Amino acid sequence: MHPALTALLAGRPVPLDAWRSWWDRLEPRTLGPARDSDRAQAAALLASLTTRLPDPATLAALTASLTERAPDPGPAHPHSVNIVGTGGGPATFNLSTAAALTAAAIGIPVVKTGSRAYTSAAGSVDLLERLGITLTSGHAATADHLARHGIAFAGPHVYPPALTRLARVLYPLTLKPFGAFLNTLGPLLATVPVTAQLTGVCAAAPLDTLRHLAPRVAGRAVWLAHNSAGADELLPFADNTLHTPEGTVRLPAGAVAPDEGTLADLAPHPDDLTGHFLRALAGQAGPAATRTIALNAAALALASGRHTRWDDAYTAALDALADGAPRSLAERLGARHQEPARA
Repeated sequence: MHPALTALLAGRPVPLDAWRSWWDRLEPRTLGPARDSDRAQAAALLASLTTRLPDPATLAALTASLTERAPDPGPAHPHSVNIVGTGGGPATFNLSTAAALTAAAIGIPVVKTGSRAYTSAAGSVDLLERLGITLTSGHAATADHLARHGIAFAGPHVYPPALTRLARVLYPLTLKPFGAFLNTLGPLLATVPVTAQLTGVCAAAPLDTLRHLAPRVAGRAVWLAHNSAGADELLPFADNTLHTPEGTVRLPAGAVAPDEGTLADLAPHPDDLTGHFLRALAGQAGPAATRTIALNAAALALASGRHTRWDDAYTAALDALADGAPRSLAERLGARHQEPARA
């Protein structure tokens, strides 16, 4: 048994060198069928991480051992942002993707990361497939999409290649049983060429652990957002808190947007996924949905540094939604591949 796994199972700290040794040993195992012992150790390691998070130093060493192996994304695009969540929490439609398109529509450069559904009806990748919007295949393609459209939806190349090798070793087992852990850590593992990142943290995610890890993320300022409703998005009708590198920002319900509405107004629509989403991008999915999208887009505008006042950024996002600019952007990106949307 590898020393990293032995220490992890015993509840002892796992230093950076041990994690590096783990990935070094894993790398040559990805050609051809994995040995049963390798598969068992990989599954045991992930099961342990999913069952009980290790101490902060061990997690910091783990994330460092993964991100140091990822390709360099190049310099961050000026004033660019990413929005991503940990998943979990109350079910909502794809608010972070809607906020990303809305922020792009008001001139904020956005590089959006995401994943397939783990607990939700459809993750951002599932939705983008339905819309016909393609993910970028590399950092050069991301830069090209950003220059041409003001937004890019980054593909799996932003995540450490070691995770792909881990998945190959696990086969025919899948990573899905370990989704809770991977979704929690995933937002901090992506190598995204942005200056800031808004990360929504649901009530079930370990906020204190993420606050410990966020300052260690290289190249971008990580904002962590959570609220009294337990969702991993900012909500106008909940008390929201943002932990930024400059300090803690509190946004009580109604502070920026009117506080009318409930989580039921933000429920997912799996039977009308693209139709409802496109209506939301044109401010036609109800006031609570429109205000929630605008509030999250405003947070992206402030994180980017392009805006300094919540009211101004929120109003700009509302105006864009009223004009249908985010929907027009989504339709241009999807071109001929969209599924028919209901009126």
